[in-house]
Amino acid sequence: MTSHSPQACCFSGFRHEGTPKGHFETIANVRAYIASPKDQKPTHAVLLLSDVFGIYVNSQLLADDFAASGYLVVLPDLLDGDAMDIGAFEAGQIDIPAWLSKHGSDTVDPIIDRIINHIRTYLSISKIGGAGYCFGGKGRELSAFYVIRFLKASKLDAGYTAHPSFVTDEELERIGKPLSISAAEIDSIFTTELRHRSERILAETSQRWQINLFSGVTHGFAIRADLKVPQNKFAKEQAFLQSLGWFSSTLGQPDV
Repeated sequence: MTSHSPQACCFSGFRHEGTPKGHFETIANVRAYIASPKDQKPTHAVLLLSDVFGIYVNSQLLADDFAASGYLVVLPDLLDGDAMDIGAFEAGQIDIPAWLSKHGSDTVDPIIDRIINHIRTYLSISKIGGAGYCFGGKGRELSAFYVIRFLKASKLDAGYTAHPSFVTDEELERIGKPLSISAAEIDSIFTTELRHRSERILAETSQRWQINLFSGVTHGFAIRADLKVPQNKFAKEQAFLQSLGWFSSTLGQPDV
């Protein structure tokens, strides 16, 4: 396995400040937060796959940032209204294994598949990048290397993920499209050893790939770090720029 199973760091973090600018729609029978470029018809889309907290201010602000760079952004409710409540988690009221068992690939894969088909068929957008964070960056049992799982023909055209969890060797070996990863120096899930193992696996694929390592930050830094800490703020912003640069290079520059 190229990253360990989720641990406590996947379920903790800081709420960011800001007012989301997008709106909610139901598409393909899935509730989703939609962020669109201002005064233009987008030609490229980003499917944003969230962490365990689902659609909340942090993920909405990320969606808005992608939209400001020219992308139509769809942030679907992968958890079907059952997002993790940080207060309940910190109070010890969440049975994590039971919660995770309700949100495996058998329930999440169909949601992502329907959303991708909607974007391509009904919105007529042919270039789609997938951005996944932690749970959203995951693999087989959780929800994100849902980004990795869907890097194949007619699905996602390029993928970006930050501090992934629960990714298997086989999933990395089978990617059919380019992949970029932002990694934290301090990470008990995507450890140094597993990061190096991922590099070796990716080097054997025929796809373009990239791994950037950010010092002094921990798992979750790209979406829920304490931004009052300058090093965290820098790493979070640079990881986002990494995703933008990757999508621009692999998908082509969106019309802005």
